[in-house]
Amino acid sequence: MRRKKQVIIPNLTIEGVAAEGKCITRYEDKVIFVDGKLVAPQDVVDLKVTRKRKNYIEAIPVQFHEYSPLRIEPFCSHFGTCGGCKWQHLPYEQQLQFKQQQIVDNLERIGKLDLPEVKPILGSAHTQYYRNKLEFTFSNRRWMTKEEIATEEKIQDPNALGFHIPKRFDKILDIDHCYLQPDPSNKIRLTLKKYAVDNELTFFDQKNNEGFLRNVVIRNANSGDLMVIMIFFYDDQNLIVPLLEHLHSEVPEITSLQYIINPKQNDAYQDLPVKLFAGEPHITETMPSLDEGKPTLKFRVGAKSFYQTNASQAYELYKVAGEMADLKGDEVVYDLYTGTGTIANFIAHKAKKVIGLEYVPMAIENAKVNSEINSIDNTSFFAGDIQHLLDEEFVELHGHPNVIITDPPRSGMHADVVEMLKKASPDKIVYVSCNPATQARDLAMLADEYDITAVQPVDMFPHTHHVENVVLLERKVLVTR
Repeated sequence: MRRKKQVIIPNLTIEGVAAEGKCITRYEDKVIFVDGKLVAPQDVVDLKVTRKRKNYIEAIPVQFHEYSPLRIEPFCSHFGTCGGCKWQHLPYEQQLQFKQQQIVDNLERIGKLDLPEVKPILGSAHTQYYRNKLEFTFSNRRWMTKEEIATEEKIQDPNALGFHIPKRFDKILDIDHCYLQPDPSNKIRLTLKKYAVDNELTFFDQKNNEGFLRNVVIRNANSGDLMVIMIFFYDDQNLIVPLLEHLHSEVPEITSLQYIINPKQNDAYQDLPVKLFAGEPHITETMPSLDEGKPTLKFRVGAKSFYQTNASQAYELYKVAGEMADLKGDEVVYDLYTGTGTIANFIAHKAKKVIGLEYVPMAIENAKVNSEINSIDNTSFFAGDIQHLLDEEFVELHGHPNVIITDPPRSGMHADVVEMLKKASPDKIVYVSCNPATQARDLAMLADEYDITAVQPVDMFPHTHHVENVVLLERKVLVTR
């Protein structure tokens, strides 16, 4: 079979950062995209073309002529192979600048929106060990280095407990030390792997869909609570009980130890029952109130509950949303995509009534519990597909919203939801987004009736390209003659 000729483009300077963490340069009339973990702005490189399209090229570096003065030494030994923390080789202040620019580029170029001055991005106080949730995968096919593959010696340990290699569902990078979650996260992972190897437990085979150990989810809370959820392919109590007893003995800090049996051909477990082995079925996160004089809020987090994974920065994010809403106490507020009611309960004491809508029924039940444990009695929560749930009949039944806060998933809001926001015509819309591209699209659909009066980026995920953004929209004042 005839090999495709390699195309090398020499001596290109990486110009900057684009969407999704990619870096860009240009050659002739085309933009070239390069994975941001492989290069840095101001690197001078030779690039090998991996994909060529009409308007752009994708490439990888094959030789560096000059390294960027922006570069710093990555702190993690897994950098470059692991799919997380791709910007470790850039100073954090530089990362924040790129994220700020990403917000502006999306709102101005995609949305064609008129913006006020965008406020400086709020950086995270912690840039390591900031996550409160990680999921690791067991695999009998660990990712191997080129040196390991080249050797003829038999690999002593083919098993891995770690993260998926980007774009490889069947290959797992065995993690030695992860800088994302505080102790004892690393101890838990290493304890599990050692026990499994010592006791010859089978690690999952993603290709053949067989093996005993599938995944482990570790969740910690700022209250000191610690949850571990083991996920097994099949139910064998003779294997499950000794493993969980050993883990609990080695890591007595665990306050909630649970497990799930997942016999499916995918890793999704939201539809599967959770079995409690030891401790409580939940952990508790705490968050300061929007007003300093009010009691600290508590949020109960179960095995399947959503909670922002950077808890301290979540407070900063919600505080921005609350300040933009600027509630006086007599408003009806709709909180769309409320999840477990975190924002709804956070702002409830400042409003007359808060109504939360969410498509996951279990999340709504958690939201109700969170109101109850915080003695909040002016919230109501409803489950259903928001594009169908939020209609004129719903508004008539529950009251016209003075303010709508919306925090949709990465895909943004359905066009029907945007149209219903316009029909509901609140005085203010506070739009919290984890994807500035879909946020820009939605804002453009609202631009004929709302002005953007404030934009505040917030960094929740240091060393990644991900960024949150909060936008305040205020209803246009119609001038009549």
